[in-house]
Amino acid sequence: MAVPARRTGKTRKNTRRQHLGLSAFNATPCSNCGALVKPHHVCPACGYYKGRKIKDVKSSI
Repeated sequence: MAVPARRTGKTRKNTRRQHLGLSAFNATPCSNCGALVKPHHVCPACGYYKGRKIKDVKSSI
């Protein structure tokens, strides 16, 4: 197995890994209740997706 002749520097290592960083949470408002929801997911607050009721959500009251 090959062994590197020299140590990999911090700049070279970090340049190679620059696509591994985390991106910000991309939230959109729900069309029914206005709560922030991940794209292409059912709203956890009201249970709607694309204007249709998908699941029943228990009220917190």
